[in-house]
Amino acid sequence: MKRASFDAQTVMSGLAVLGMILAVIGTWPPTEGISGLRWPGLVLVYAAGGIPAAWSALSALWREHVLDIDLLMVVAAIAAAAVGAPFEGAVLLTLFSISTTLEHQALGRARRAVEALMALRPETAFRKGEDGTVAEVPASNLVVGDVVVLRPGARVPADGVILHGRGGIDEANITGESMPVSKEPGQQVFEATVNLDGVLDVTVIRTVGDSTIARMIRLVTEAQEAKAPSERFSAWFGQRYTIAVLLGAGLAFAAFYWLGRDWEQALYRAATLLVAASPCAIVISVPAAILSALSAAARGGVLFKGGGALETLAAVDTFAFDKTGTLTNGRAAVTFIVALDGEERRFLSLLAGLEAHSEHHVAAAIRREAVANGIEPAKVVDVSSRPSAGIIGHDVFGPIWAGNAHLVAEMGASVHDPAFRELADSSQTVVYLGRGATVLGAVSVADEARASSAPALAALRAGGVNRIVMMTGDRRPVALRIGAELGLAPDEVHAEMLPQDKVLQVGDLARDGKVAFVGDGVNDAAALARADVGIAMGAAGSDVALQAADVALLSEDMKKLADAHRLARRTAAIIRQNLVVAIGAMLVLVTGGLFFDLPLPLAVIGHEGGTVLVVLNGLRLLSDGIRGGDGSAPVQRERDPSASESTALRTRATSSTAP
Repeated sequence: MKRASFDAQTVMSGLAVLGMILAVIGTWPPTEGISGLRWPGLVLVYAAGGIPAAWSALSALWREHVLDIDLLMVVAAIAAAAVGAPFEGAVLLTLFSISTTLEHQALGRARRAVEALMALRPETAFRKGEDGTVAEVPASNLVVGDVVVLRPGARVPADGVILHGRGGIDEANITGESMPVSKEPGQQVFEATVNLDGVLDVTVIRTVGDSTIARMIRLVTEAQEAKAPSERFSAWFGQRYTIAVLLGAGLAFAAFYWLGRDWEQALYRAATLLVAASPCAIVISVPAAILSALSAAARGGVLFKGGGALETLAAVDTFAFDKTGTLTNGRAAVTFIVALDGEERRFLSLLAGLEAHSEHHVAAAIRREAVANGIEPAKVVDVSSRPSAGIIGHDVFGPIWAGNAHLVAEMGASVHDPAFRELADSSQTVVYLGRGATVLGAVSVADEARASSAPALAALRAGGVNRIVMMTGDRRPVALRIGAELGLAPDEVHAEMLPQDKVLQVGDLARDGKVAFVGDGVNDAAALARADVGIAMGAAGSDVALQAADVALLSEDMKKLADAHRLARRTAAIIRQNLVVAIGAMLVLVTGGLFFDLPLPLAVIGHEGGTVLVVLNGLRLLSDGIRGGDGSAPVQRERDPSASESTALRTRATSSTAP
């Protein structure tokens, strides 16, 4: 239903209500003097309620060559006045104007839920010059490469990377996470997020017009403008049904007149049927629900590329997941430590000192473990690497080495100690530390499942998903270990797959129903495109992820995926409810108009009441947002050394003594 601006519609609705009040007062006996208000009141109602509707109808007919539903209301009101029932026509126009205003307010609320992001943007920024001086400038003047200073409590003026400083960032308005994220140099921050503590120097990497917030708003606006299949059908149906209603009203007039009614009675019955059969509620029932759901999802950090993706997700019964970076953290971590002499901290210090000279992701995991436990790496010199085996160096006591089983054999050492048996059977990467032919200990390193993955998969199953599959290019023993942790059957775990293999597998799954593929949006772009719904994880700030997927989860909280699926299904249910209510009310009113002489005012009340009801029912989705996680804690953080957990919780130290 096309309307003038919200403010103009509200004013005209108020004038129509005022005119209706005057008309009612004017017909109230026995004061003869006040009765003069009747006709001015009716004229005011017809002007305030009829002119906007008539203008909208004529504009749609002239510009778009379509018959607007507003035309039905105008024709019915004119017909009522023509047969000597202007009061009934005034009631129609007044209630129609009120329902239109309520509809605008409701749908405007859904749009404002997303557009409110604009208000979060800071207007100014503190830019640091090359000489170190800081000046306050408009945020819109920032360019890529500028360095801005963030004080505690300040909002980030543009997407950037931390240059100096550490602090907690509140990213709730971007990712929906309720707890701060600890940030350090080299990590990205997003526009409009809040620096909670510490002074940060941030290098701008995107201008305000291309920031994450700006892209979110553009995507959501495009999603709201893109019609879902049910919306397109609703619009198609409304246009053709409007023509049918006008023709039907004409036939009804002829039939009633032929059956013996005078022309005034026949026209009154035809006008009643015109109102009763109007499809306003049917046409608005779908977009009211879709728009509310898109807004609720965006507010929780989930972006749908339109109502079509939302509707398709509701029909998905198979989910396929990439493993690394999706179901798992995507970063190696130390999972177990064996220090044969029982001196865990000295062992980890020596191992970290060796690995400080390596860029391998396993070495990075060991260094992070040492930092997290406040352990200073030992000084190791003359370091050299052995490709595909390990690393060798010297400390104050002589040669030292660290590596896999190949390097152990090369050094003539043995790993038959019972303490190593559990590590060897764990399907994880094992790094041994030794001196000469003696092994001092070992650590296992693995990519671990996200804390939110298992609960999210359980929620998907509870929400009606029949099949969950994991795909990975990793080795099968590793894939089976992660699959077992997440409750996946071995035959649902597909390992050692190339990108093209994932595409073929998604195609095979699609033969049995709708398939959603969840990946990182970069390496899995082909599989995301092949699936019925492609879902990118952790897409905040990623151009590739936002472009490749139909749905983008801005954070790495897997629970948001389950919430998005639940929201999609709830939206589909509310659309069905709305259509049942709208069609049911219309059938009742039409039956009453044809066979029971339904009064025009009752047809008006039933019609407008049904329209308002379906709009309000759709707005319930605004409160059915995306929670994610346990409602509080984020999933993945950089660990704070001052609050790290002790490695001893994951360590077995034996009583043996290494030479």
